[in-house]
Amino acid sequence: MKILFSLLLMMITYLSAPLTYAKNQLSANVGATSNYLWRGLEQTNGKAAISGGLDYNMSSGFYAGTWVSNADWSDGMSYELDLYAGYAAQISEIDYSVGVIYYAYPDSDADVDFSEINASLSYGMFTLSYSVLAHADGSDFTDDSYLAADINFNVLTDAEINLHLGAGLDDFYAGESYIDYGVSFSKLGFTLGVSNTNLSDSDVKAYISYSIALEFLSKAQQCISELGY
Repeated sequence: MKILFSLLLMMITYLSAPLTYAKNQLSANVGATSNYLWRGLEQTNGKAAISGGLDYNMSSGFYAGTWVSNADWSDGMSYELDLYAGYAAQISEIDYSVGVIYYAYPDSDADVDFSEINASLSYGMFTLSYSVLAHADGSDFTDDSYLAADINFNVLTDAEINLHLGAGLDDFYAGESYIDYGVSFSKLGFTLGVSNTNLSDSDVKAYISYSIALEFLSKAQQCISELGY
């Protein structure tokens, strides 16, 4: 936990007000939630979580980033550190992305790290995504996968409703195949939502979260921009 707070403190200290747009964009995010849910599964045993991330997006469509949050679903675990990279682009009105993500839990007593390969397609308010297990201790490539469909639509002013339906197709993620579903309402960085799964010991989980995102240039880029290059 001390490592997590130190990383977030360093990130917040470095951040400044958004600067002018750059083709190669560096951005950051900081957030908090009353209950960290991942694909309908609790990652903090129902407790609150704080998180932060850094992302670098290139004008070519390639991206890379990292994200950290407290987590404690395994003995000795206090935080999660994700590393990811991929490519995102658009064909006509269809947005698509392909990528890889590594979920690390450095202080967990057991080796529970795993990685996935993912892909998504978006058209208007509809998004379809698919993730396949790439590597985990005791598991092989494609031993499990996760399929999700989301609908996002605008309501009121600067507000959004999300409808989510997902399915873990084997037993790696939850010990058995399962379905998760939820609905959320977001406005001005706040999200209020409910989520549930069809697992036998599951019940409806409500949560509230808040996140902020900042885009900024490196100081070197800013100096170059000010010189007119």
